Amino acid sequence: MNKLEKAGKFLYRIYFGIGVFSVAVMAICVIYAVIARYFFGISHTFLEEFITTVFAFSTFWGMGICFIENEHVVIDSFYTMFPPVIRTAVTFFNYAVTFAVLCVMLKYGYLYALKYGAQISMGMRIPMIWMYGIIPAGTLLAAVCVVIKIIQFIVSLTKPSAKKEA
Repeated sequence: MNKLEKAGKFLYRIYFGIGVFSVAVMAICVIYAVIARYFFGISHTFLEEFITTVFAFSTFWGMGICFIENEHVVIDSFYTMFPPVIRTAVTFFNYAVTFAVLCVMLKYGYLYALKYGAQISMGMRIPMIWMYGIIPAGTLLAAVCVVIKIIQFIVSLTKPSAKKEA
């Protein structure tokens, strides 16, 4: 394994670890909020807003992980019936469309965060840019992950075993 692959695996473990940590924090906060509300009648506005923010973060953060792990939604019933050459074209087309959609999301998520980010949140009392900024940040990371998948796909096509299938 070369240094670039080792660095990539290390960065991925950090990326994945942050995602796991955010989901764990969200789960702990939800459990606390439910117990506090139903057993003690205590409700924290800031905690509800924090949970929603962490949920949004974990969703946008997780997009890239889903692309790297090939765990994104795919309808492959017809895909598997096609010959390898057509599957190769469809795969590249899917990556291209996904990347284009992420670029649109990045642009408009960034503009939205800038436009409404100066508002102060009701619960946590922080600028909304911290919450709305999740959209372009997560989308940018997902786009980087799609670019990595495109590069891996192209490299796999240049290997001798891939040429036999195509």
